[in-house]
Parts: sequence; structure tokens; C-alpha cells
Amino acid sequence: MTVGELIRVLGGELLLGNPETPVDRVASTDTAQGFDLVFGENQRAGDSALESGAAAVVVSLGFIPPAESRMAIIAARQPRLWFAKAARLLKPEIHVTGVHPTAVIAPDAMLGDGVSVGPGSAIGELAVIGDFSRIEAGAVVGNGVRIGSYCRIHPRAVLYSGTMVGDRVIVHAGAVLGADGFGYVRDEATGAYTQFPQQGTLVIEDDVEIGANTTVDRGALSETRIRRGVKLDNLVHIGHNCDIGEDVVIASLTGISGSSTVGKGAILAGQVGIGDHAHVGPGVILGGQAGVLSGKTVATTGTVLWGTPAKPLREYLRELATLARLAKRKKD
Repeated sequence: MTVGELIRVLGGELLLGNPETPVDRVASTDTAQGFDLVFGENQRAGDSALESGAAAVVVSLGFIPPAESRMAIIAARQPRLWFAKAARLLKPEIHVTGVHPTAVIAPDAMLGDGVSVGPGSAIGELAVIGDFSRIEAGAVVGNGVRIGSYCRIHPRAVLYSGTMVGDRVIVHAGAVLGADGFGYVRDEATGAYTQFPQQGTLVIEDDVEIGANTTVDRGALSETRIRRGVKLDNLVHIGHNCDIGEDVVIASLTGISGSSTVGKGAILAGQVGIGDHAHVGPGVILGGQAGVLSGKTVATTGTVLWGTPAKPLREYLRELATLARLAKRKKD
């Protein structure tokens, strides 16, 4: 694509250079070469990017360009976002490869136009795969699973029966969607455990990305739902009957117990732990290793919460400082 074509699609303003400048891919300023695009979020970063070997740079509004430059310079309100969207446009298309002869596909499964199915994968009875989706090597799509259009199911991912996936969803290698939740009933007389029925569904809405080796359990009697635009890192676990709101971001090693909810736009950092029947409000930010106790609600929008039980960062730091002073006083 050319710089001019990118601007027509993504917006922005050409501050300097030729709109016909060709761009083939994105790169870092350290590795950029002749047909690469780089970005700089402030004046300093933009000036540094101009010293790279790239063909074009996207900078923030208000950037002061040099008098002349061999590079095309584009100004955008959010240069990092513009750069990320440009990367998607410049990414080479994955060609349709059809169905590999070693794939096992049930006779009554329905495959849309342009579907690719990799070697050693399995697609169960009455499964539906939407147009131009890809099922990579060794993936398993269970009976009755529905997958929308333009999805990509990476190698060895497993989608249990009862899972429904929207459009443009990415499921990375080793993820398991729709397994039984961890729900048991204890016999008070003998101490033995019997599994509570795990026969609900899992709904993954459009534009969700699920990281490698992440697990999302089906509902017990109803559903687990991952709403539009959610991004799950690797090694995340979400229990049965949870509802994760739109555009939530959850980092690695976070665990969410059953029947909990996370509101729209919340951010959960690494190793966050959430008990069962807990509620995280819209826009809440939970810092690394924060904990929300079972049945509790946290709803301080836009404030970073830390510790267990999670509380505003300033309060948490004050408590740590107080403990440190008490420990020092006792030692003295």
C-alpha cells in the first residue's frame, strides 16, 4: 500500500513527503528498512524515528517536522493506534488452503466458503464453520459447535460441544473453550463429592482474542459469555457462568471463579484473583496480584486498585508504609 492509501483508510494528515511512498510492513525504529512504517508518540520519539531507515513514520498531532525529510511523515491523534491498524492492513493475507486429507470432518458438518482445515484436525457432527475461517493443525471442534466468519483457530485448540463463537475471533494454540466448570456437591455424611451438572453453553462474541493455553469453562446450567472485543492473554482461566464485558483486557495468570462478572472496559493485570460471585465494575483497573473476595463488588471506575482485598493504590501504599513503620519501631 502507499502512504496515501493508508491515510484514506485510517485518517491522519500528511505533514511531509510523497503520498505515493510505498509501505510494505511495520517495524521498530531499530530494525526498520526501506519500505517499513514506524511510529513516535511524542516529539522525542518522532525525531528518533526520523533517524531510522523506514520509509514513513506516524507521529502525534502537534509534532514539529524538520524542514525536509526523505521520509513521509503522517500525523494522527493516536499514533500507536494508527500504527496498529496499519499493521493489520499491511499483514499479508493467509491464502485459502482447503481441507487437508488427514482432517476428520463429520459428514453433516457445514463448512462455509473459503474455509481451511489443517492436518490432523477434527470437526464434529453438526458443527458449523463460517466463511473464510481457518481451523489449524490438530484443533478439535466438537459436535454442534458454531464458529463465525473470518475466525482463526490455532493448532491444538479445543472447542467443546456447546461452544458458540462469533466473527473475527482468534483462538491461540492450546486454548480450551467450553470444558466443564469446577462445581461439586459434597455429601455431608461421607465427604464424597458429586459433580454439579455442567451442561450449559459458552458464547464468545465478535472480535475476541483468546491467548495460548487459556481456558474458559461452559456454564453450569446457563451460559458463560465473553462479550465483544475482549482480549485474553495466555494462561488465563475463566470459570463457569461468568460474564466478561465488552472490551475487557485480562493479562496472564489471572483466574476468575464461577458466576463472577467483569464490567465493560475493565483492565485486569497479571495474576489477579477473583472469587466466586464477585463483581468488577465497568472501567475498573486491577493491578498485578490484586484480589477480589468472593461475593464482593469493586466499582471504582478509572482508579487503580491493588492488594487483597483490592483497594485504591494510594490507600494500599499508605497501609504498607504504616506496616513498615510499625515493624521498624518494634525492631528498634
